[in-house]
Amino acid sequence: MGALMPWKPFRELERWARDFELRFPRLFEDFENGEEQLTVPVESFVKDGNLIVRADVPGLDPKDLELSVLGNVLTIKGERKDKKEVKKEHYFRREISYGAFERRMTLPEGVETDKVKAKFENGVVEISIPMAKEAVAKKIPLEAEKH
Repeated sequence: MGALMPWKPFRELERWARDFELRFPRLFEDFENGEEQLTVPVESFVKDGNLIVRADVPGLDPKDLELSVLGNVLTIKGERKDKKEVKKEHYFRREISYGAFERRMTLPEGVETDKVKAKFENGVVEISIPMAKEAVAKKIPLEAEKH
C-alpha cells in the first residue's frame, strides 16, 4: 500500500502561482533596473524507477550551474552572463534573458537523495534520483457495474 501524503492546504495555490509565473514571466520583471528575471523551464517524470528532472539551460556551460539537494528540496542555480557585445540602444529586438536564476523543486517522499546523478548534454541538465519501490505510483484497476 502506498504512503499517504501529508495535507498541505496551500499546495494547490503554490502550484497555481508557479504555473502563472511560467506562463507570464514578464509580469515579474525587476522594474527598478529594467532587467528580467531569468526563468528556466523544467520537466519531471518517473522512468524506470527513477525521478527524472530536466532543465533547459541553452547557452550555459556546466561551470555556470550549481545543483544541490537539502532535505527533500532540489535546487538548480546558475547564471547566463551578458557579454555586453552590443549597447542596449542598438538592439532591434532582445528576447534572450540574462542574469542569475534559481529553481527549487520539492521532491516526493521516498526518493534516495544520497544517490543523485546529473549529466549535462546539449544545453539540458538531466538529474536522476532513484525512488523507493513503495514510492512509485501503482495502477488501480477500475471495476464498472454491469447494467
